[in-house]
Amino acid sequence: MGRKFFVGGNWKCNGTSEEVKKIVSTLNAGQVPSGDVVEVVVSPPFVFIPYVKSELRSEFHVAAQNCWVKKGGAFTGEISAEMLANLGIPWVIIGHSERRALFNESNEFVGDKVAYALSQGLKVIACVGETLEQREAGTTMQVVAAQTKAIADKISSWDNVVLAYEPVWAIGTGKVATPQQAQEVHAELRKWLQTNTKAEVAASTRIIYGGSVNGSNCKELAGLQDLDGFLVGGASLKPEFMDIIKAAEVKK
Repeated sequence: MGRKFFVGGNWKCNGTSEEVKKIVSTLNAGQVPSGDVVEVVVSPPFVFIPYVKSELRSEFHVAAQNCWVKKGGAFTGEISAEMLANLGIPWVIIGHSERRALFNESNEFVGDKVAYALSQGLKVIACVGETLEQREAGTTMQVVAAQTKAIADKISSWDNVVLAYEPVWAIGTGKVATPQQAQEVHAELRKWLQTNTKAEVAASTRIIYGGSVNGSNCKELAGLQDLDGFLVGGASLKPEFMDIIKAAEVKK
């Protein structure tokens, strides 16, 4: 199987210069498993990307939180995949539930963005997940399958994609999917990839979990068979992020 554990820290729209310096110095000083055990990526707001990239220890990588759906041009306020590639930023988060809900990004739009970012040499953390209403209506798998299909329809290779399952009802709420709920959706997503792409894609694609992951629940979640890491929100701004990274050792 050999899927390397992946931990992403999504800082969202948070931080001042001083706060970012503190976070970077905590990361630089922390003891974490070696690069063959875990891949760590942090995603600061755009304005802090150059600082974080220049100051952060080399084994941690930097991701952008979003990018535009095509080549740059007259798109005020947007950042293109080409710009990120030019800055040497290897990763981008696409399709986060906040982008889908607050900016009305459709499944198809997200699929187009993933495809374009990949075409420019970026690696993508592609987010899928259901709302509380969808969970209670029993449509979780239909929702995440449709979101995943919209991506699969537009790309020819999954080599540079990490799929992040984030139940919307668990993001920033303190509610966490139970280990059983998380494993169930991760296993179903892997089965969907096997049926609709290739067996090798299903076996090698990392499916990570996001939704109120913290220092106290990370080890139990990390032990789940089909869970290959985390996309962490609020806790990635705190020292406990180091504990979450260390949870990768459970997989050894």
